[in-house]
Amino acid sequence: MSRPRVVITGISGLTPLANTIEATWSRLLKGESGLGPITLFDATDYSSKVAGEVKDFDPSPYIPVKQLKHMDRFTQFAVVAGQMLLTDANFTITDENSIDCAVILGIGLGGLKTIETYHSKLLTAGPNKISPFLIPMLISNMGPGQISIFSKARGANYVTTSACASGIHAIGNAFSEILLERAKVVVTGGAEATITPLGVAGFTALKALSTHYNDTPTKASRPFDKNRDGFVVGEGAGLLLLEELEYAKARGAKIYAEVVGYGASCDAHHMTAPLDTGEGMAQAMKNALRDAKLPPEAITHINAHATSTMLNDSTETKAMKLVFGDHAKNLKISATKSMTGHLLGAAGGIETVFTALALKNEMLPGTINLTDPSPDCDLDYLAGGSEHLACEYGMCNSFGFGGTNASVILKRFSG
Repeated sequence: MSRPRVVITGISGLTPLANTIEATWSRLLKGESGLGPITLFDATDYSSKVAGEVKDFDPSPYIPVKQLKHMDRFTQFAVVAGQMLLTDANFTITDENSIDCAVILGIGLGGLKTIETYHSKLLTAGPNKISPFLIPMLISNMGPGQISIFSKARGANYVTTSACASGIHAIGNAFSEILLERAKVVVTGGAEATITPLGVAGFTALKALSTHYNDTPTKASRPFDKNRDGFVVGEGAGLLLLEELEYAKARGAKIYAEVVGYGASCDAHHMTAPLDTGEGMAQAMKNALRDAKLPPEAITHINAHATSTMLNDSTETKAMKLVFGDHAKNLKISATKSMTGHLLGAAGGIETVFTALALKNEMLPGTINLTDPSPDCDLDYLAGGSEHLACEYGMCNSFGFGGTNASVILKRFSG
């Protein structure tokens, strides 16, 4: 018996490039950068002063002011992107279909700004001055929780927290919910807002962030380049609406792409460093190919994790060679973090959106700032800019601290 087919019928995004997915996609294809100096706090004393901030964000048309006060920024991103998503999909959750609608979101750190704010208040004013909204504001599952409160989705509702792989793990779980016939429709993807004093200080202490391009922030994220020196922290949300194909057809939904495979693995190696042979990352890609019942040669396009750190980019290149062999040289690889920065738990969400748009529009985003490739990064990373190409299958990768790896495969939808 064949398993259900799962399609993407809606997309949305809040990114450092723009506050809509349409404008984000347009700027991405033009090779424009959304990175700039940190403005969300005073970074004068920080060695890394660059970030990918969501600019001019105004949630008030989507969220009543009274409720806004009780939401961390990551939850605001999730709720706004969730409403944009349902509008894009032309889908309304009703009393009749609500139990078939789930929300599964990837969020890496949750309400870090809320924690900082109330810890300071605790120290200055004491425990009796802490808001009863502290815990509900900071917990990660308030992202999907608030989407369901606003939309009335009554199916499964939870968060996946697995560092930078959170978004694709969420998408993989959403895919599985539909395959197992536990849901007909799932809101999924990721949201994150960790451009805060503590967040940036913590990543800087790990020597994970770029520090050499503070005066030229648009050049700071440079995946696969010999002069890369760390990732640039970003924020935002990237959401997708997954539906069972026949359910989507019955309501006349537009379809961006089909989800055909998902794979996950663990390096079981180190807290922050990837297994440098690439075997852990490769296993996630192999698992996704096996799930999709595809040979490696079927994949044409990959949206790589490509963080712009020395270890990740060389290791991911090794992993792609392990999986694809001689075919690796034929892959068209996009490193979109070169323009958005690294959205952490939201990265897999927005980059899967980009993969779906690449397949549907037959346009592959390029990689900027790749002017002097590392000798060990020798594949086609589209350094010349976006490219028009019709691809049947695309893969999106996300890898995170703790050695967690995830890959998802999409297919261009043709009926």
